[in-house]
Amino acid sequence: MAATDLAGEPKTWKAYSIARHLTDAGINVVGTYHANEDEAKAAEIALSHEKAKLRMLQLDIANHTSFTDFAQRVKALLANEFGLQGLNYVVQNAGNIIHTRFDAATSEQLDNQYNIHFKGPYLLTVALLPLLRDGGRILNITSAATRFYLTDHGPYSAMKAATEVISLYMAKELGERGITVNAVAPGAVASDFGGGLVRDDATVNKSLADITPLGRVGQPDDIGAAVRALLSDDMLWVNGQRIEVTGGQSL
Repeated sequence: MAATDLAGEPKTWKAYSIARHLTDAGINVVGTYHANEDEAKAAEIALSHEKAKLRMLQLDIANHTSFTDFAQRVKALLANEFGLQGLNYVVQNAGNIIHTRFDAATSEQLDNQYNIHFKGPYLLTVALLPLLRDGGRILNITSAATRFYLTDHGPYSAMKAATEVISLYMAKELGERGITVNAVAPGAVASDFGGGLVRDDATVNKSLADITPLGRVGQPDDIGAAVRALLSDDMLWVNGQRIEVTGGQSL
């Protein structure tokens, strides 16, 4: 049983791919969405089958005061829908991006990136810990932009870097429960993220493909497959790591 954030995004977003890879592997998924209930219900229908089901719950990752109630809703859903008492995995992948130079970012923009990329996932993980079984797994989706410079990515990348640091502390401090914690850092992906820039702008797509040894940008399924692999029993000894999924972008 896994909890992850789909954010009500279309099929070309990596969160959708993550959920599809998990349900295809027979893992029931509790996903979250921010506002688009119709898209969330469509995802439930599309990704539920005889092997596993997807169920969606509304959540505003920037509103940390709602997390205690949300954890209770997850607990009730697990019991009523799946006959389970807890989670095996937590995948934190909610996100957005505000493109700005560091010296042009407003206080409101910084608060937005902090709440959505660091404070929200941090406190949501804390709220879900009582539901996560001993020996479970936590994956925090960060960004390859913590390793190299990308224009107007400063505030976004800084918050992702903070998540990578706290992932190390989480791995150390949750080790007593046998819980592993890793950070997955995708590179450029042809998805809806950032308004679909990498997917839809041929010039941007080519420029990023040109600095990737494998000669293309990532696809949502590249990320979904990596998450599924890292949650498999073959990866039980991987802990406290930042795992970049970029095709070698900007080596």
